[in-house]
Amino acid sequence: MNGHELTWGIPVILYLFLAGVGAGALTASASMFLRGGPREHYFSIARYGAFMAAPLVIIGTGMLVFELGSFQTGHWFKFLNLFKVINLSPMSIGTWLLTWFILISIPYAYTFLPKNAAPGDTFDRMRRLLAWVCIPLGIAVAVYTGVLLGAMPSRPFWNSPILAMLFLLSALSTGVAVLLLINTVMNRNNPDPEIKQDSERANYLLAESDTLLIGLEILVIFLFIMYAHLSVGSQREAIRVIEWGGELSLMFWFWVVFIGLLIPVAIELFHTIPKIVSDKEVVLHPVMSLVIPVFVLFGGYMLRYVIVVAGQITGPVGL
Repeated sequence: MNGHELTWGIPVILYLFLAGVGAGALTASASMFLRGGPREHYFSIARYGAFMAAPLVIIGTGMLVFELGSFQTGHWFKFLNLFKVINLSPMSIGTWLLTWFILISIPYAYTFLPKNAAPGDTFDRMRRLLAWVCIPLGIAVAVYTGVLLGAMPSRPFWNSPILAMLFLLSALSTGVAVLLLINTVMNRNNPDPEIKQDSERANYLLAESDTLLIGLEILVIFLFIMYAHLSVGSQREAIRVIEWGGELSLMFWFWVVFIGLLIPVAIELFHTIPKIVSDKEVVLHPVMSLVIPVFVLFGGYMLRYVIVVAGQITGPVGL
């Protein structure tokens, strides 16, 4: 990065992104299942989220373990030392959070595995109990991805209490986006008109939820920048890297804010406002059902890329 030496690179960025998407997908899945009752389109969305959550977090965690460097030195199982310590350090909390996330999300996904899985089936009670656990667990993992960076006072760009909230909202938004993408792809050519109609209703519901999440994310980005400006010394200096003329300003404002947030929310508002105002039946265009999640997911990745890099190319300064 223009002469800067980066200690944390793509593996850490991918961990933050994949763990966030997986946590968001699990939270959205459990929420859709608990809210949906007997409605099939809610159940099908919950099923997609259940299947996506554990693999994404496992792959992301693998990236983080690889970045620890023990593999390269031949110490293949050195990361297991993290389980020997239980304290309030971010690494210890994160280790146990990710472990419990994987241990809970796998049996939750298993309850959706049978081909005849449906609301009220033999797994319903177990699925419902796990879903109540999955929501706080998914939120905790999403928040942790921000806490992991925010707990470093030597990196003023990261050292903000608002970063955890930003990562939480981004995780939920990208989690909803991946469900919208999968639902669109899986039912795009389905000949059954009833299933197609249920899929369109689910897409609208997901887009409506994502609109709120993106709106809150934009607000939190504003608060993140304002918090740095209201501070003195290091944080005020560090935030300049993403402001006008800063080294990462174009990348942040174009790829993260414009492409990843403003374009998707504009499309979603175009489709959701008519229903809110006049209660018209609105169908999300199939192309838009693909464009929105792709843009949101790309923006979520670029958000983490910019934040991880910005924290490493900026440092403490005097008052």
